[in-house]
Amino acid sequence: MDLVGLIVVVGVALLFTYTNGFHDSANAIATSVSTRALTPRAALAMAAVMNLLGAFLGEGVAKTVSEGLIATPEGHDGLVILFAALVGAITWNLLTWYFGLPSSSSHALFGGLVGAALAASSTVHWNGVLDKIVIPMVLSPMVGLVLGYLVMLTILWMFRKANPHKAKRHFRVAQTVSAAAMALGHGIQDAQKTMGIVVMALIAGGYQEGNSIPVWVKITCALMLSLGTYAGGWRIMRTLGRKIIEMDPPQGFAAEATASSILYTTAYIFKAPISTTHVITSAIMGVGATKRVSAVRWGVAKNIVVGWFLTMPAAGIVAGLIWWATDLAVG
Repeated sequence: MDLVGLIVVVGVALLFTYTNGFHDSANAIATSVSTRALTPRAALAMAAVMNLLGAFLGEGVAKTVSEGLIATPEGHDGLVILFAALVGAITWNLLTWYFGLPSSSSHALFGGLVGAALAASSTVHWNGVLDKIVIPMVLSPMVGLVLGYLVMLTILWMFRKANPHKAKRHFRVAQTVSAAAMALGHGIQDAQKTMGIVVMALIAGGYQEGNSIPVWVKITCALMLSLGTYAGGWRIMRTLGRKIIEMDPPQGFAAEATASSILYTTAYIFKAPISTTHVITSAIMGVGATKRVSAVRWGVAKNIVVGWFLTMPAAGIVAGLIWWATDLAVG
């Protein structure tokens, strides 16, 4: 029974990774597509490859997810918790994708984990949730907003005497690099989160001891994230690329450079699983505010931020209901 449950949980985890890919593909490429630095298909292909590479660069985020948030019971009970958490996260991903809302797949997953654990009366490591999830969730958008503003101001000052048309051409080229860096950071962060869930499932099913990540887990999670990314998330891409601000190539470069630097810093120094959606969206807002505050469509931004705060509780509630229904059906 545990083997069947394990196969189901791993399959659902890979499905979550796929939805994560197409839900978050806009994070990496929306700015470069909207400024015409890259064609949509070329941007998606580049993002898929960089996501694939990023998935193999480090394990710190995966270990935070697998051991720092909840205590997963062994056997059937642990697998049911993970199954419910993943279904809750997938549900929120699909709902927000349908409405074109750039919410966090990562926080949907974390909310699902906590909601399912609470429903099952399992242990939640609240210190880990606070230190590794809640505090970075609040701080990273603030850092993205301020840093994006400062980076854009620096670019404006450095190129204040440059020919605007030539500068934009050069920044279109530079955006291919910054968009690739953003996609690589997305792979480092988001593929590892699912790797952590699969490791938890292997431990719960009795097929692994310790939190090391098997090579096959890295490969399958990386491939599914990459395939999902290539499928594209056009609804969310329109929101990030056009509805918050009208971007030009220097602004797109500044937003991507800001967001990718935050992703690398948090992954390698703090080993904190942060949201790529939060940092790129806030960086876009900060960059846009350098033109004038009214250049940012704050009504759209407000709806996005409200969605951020709803993500964890909404996914948690769905996960709790799924745990109850699954436990009743198979328990």
